[in-house]
Amino acid sequence: MKYLTKEWYELCQRTGLHFGMSVHNGAAVYDEALYLELYKRKEQEFIKSRREVYDVDPRFMLKQDGCTLVPAAKFMNGEGIKEEDKIVHVMPPEEKERIQQLIADYDARPSFDMRQCQEEFPIFQETFRKETSHRLPRELLEQIADMRVFSLGYCTKDILQQLKSLSEENRMTVQRVSNEYSKAQQVEDIPQIIRERFAFHDCLVTAFSVDQDVIMYLDTQGGFTDYNRITFTAAEMIRREEPIIGSTWLYQELYRREKGYEAHMLFGREGMPELIIRCQDIIVEKV
Repeated sequence: MKYLTKEWYELCQRTGLHFGMSVHNGAAVYDEALYLELYKRKEQEFIKSRREVYDVDPRFMLKQDGCTLVPAAKFMNGEGIKEEDKIVHVMPPEEKERIQQLIADYDARPSFDMRQCQEEFPIFQETFRKETSHRLPRELLEQIADMRVFSLGYCTKDILQQLKSLSEENRMTVQRVSNEYSKAQQVEDIPQIIRERFAFHDCLVTAFSVDQDVIMYLDTQGGFTDYNRITFTAAEMIRREEPIIGSTWLYQELYRREKGYEAHMLFGREGMPELIIRCQDIIVEKV
């Protein structure tokens, strides 16, 4: 990757370092009693939020069937909505069947397990603590009196201001690189059909075979496309970091070469594997 690198992606994760943080004067010193008090408060909030999600009845999804839709552009611009503009949404039978199964599972679900939530909460906190320790610079970490309290979402006013400043600095860098990437891609002589189809953010790689052609299959359920097979014809592997299979597609860069294309791909998994392929053509299909 030339622009959307692993380092750029890591910086993306550091643009909201202040999100969810609240100022607490007691966070300036190490205080075991304060930590236990705040822990109990956050644990109760965690249990409440999990219970609310657990109690969401999937029957609400059936209300979409038969509802009348209007073009968003007309609605937002205040234009008059004509009868011919309206569309009645008819839910496909397979979608109704899926929702009915969700309803059956909901009605048969056991009682909410508060004890399980209490066991999950410290795991959640420890994961957050480790991630935060990785994302923050050492000089800021050294100013935190109790990392446990910080992980619960509390800090001093001074640290919160530093988090906001650092987040904004990172955001501006991320945006600058994104703009440079967009400009670079615009000048590439890529056919529109390939531009439109060669985008698989959040799709899962399920198969990857390397021969004269390189073929990749994707599970698109979590993505934003229905195209699930990519064929790189007459392919040459420039960089191949493993594992590819089982990884989630994050970002791509595509460049025109004299005899075809050069595709750069970055995947989400431990180590963030990268794949670079030069090929004669790129064929994206639904199979």
